Amino acid sequence: MFVSVGLIAFGLAMSAHPWPSKEGQQTLEERFEAPIGYQRLEQSKKSFGAWLRTLPIKSGRPLVRLHNGRLKDNQEAQVAVIDIDVGKKDLQQCADAAIRLRAEYLWSSNRKSDVCFRYTSGDAASWSDWSKGIRARINKNKVLWSKRAKPNFSYQSFRKYLDSVFMYAGTYSLTRELQRVRDTTKVMPGDLFIKGGFPGHAVIVLDVVVDKAGNRRFLLGQSYMPAQEMHILKNPKHRTPWYFARESGRLETPEYRFTYSDLRRFQEKGCP
Repeated sequence: MFVSVGLIAFGLAMSAHPWPSKEGQQTLEERFEAPIGYQRLEQSKKSFGAWLRTLPIKSGRPLVRLHNGRLKDNQEAQVAVIDIDVGKKDLQQCADAAIRLRAEYLWSSNRKSDVCFRYTSGDAASWSDWSKGIRARINKNKVLWSKRAKPNFSYQSFRKYLDSVFMYAGTYSLTRELQRVRDTTKVMPGDLFIKGGFPGHAVIVLDVVVDKAGNRRFLLGQSYMPAQEMHILKNPKHRTPWYFARESGRLETPEYRFTYSDLRRFQEKGCP
């Protein structure tokens, strides 16, 4: 069954995104049509995949900027740039971009209690604790938690919480949180291709289309090092940015090589 789930079905207007972005921009779904012979994969109205399709996209093909406003060296990887802030510090890199999108989805879906990610140490850092004023103190290899701030449930506090996660988490910790996708031909929006390491790399599946035979294709987005604007990747092996889902083999992106076995999926609740 083919269903294209967009802004109306999801019940969100672009203004529902709490970060600053320009009015009247195209959404990801509006900007990227499905290839001929494909339709968007059905997604439930409140799913992560439906939400990702509402992401605002900057007009044209702008240059990718770093956290400090400078231009990224390689300007040949992107076909489009997502209109979401990168912050002022070198924090929101590859795994952090996926964490940011997942956290923003949970926030926008009134699932704030599910926002939780693990530091590289394995310690769980939840928004629920942060909002109550509980903070981490790093002592050598130990993470000590104590109430050191006033309760603050605002979005501004939420962004500070995410910056703390970006600082102490990465591809190594995120890989351990995610579920392995056994059948990589069944890739879903919101999945990640991720290689955990120091630094490793991660890219996020932003959308998926399917043909009548059940074959799937997908769009990929990333940030990278240094922290930079999230952008939608070219497919270096094809004339469109849609990648092909396969059972195995290499997945070549403009700046990193994965294998299809690197596919992982967020669990419903954070910090399993």
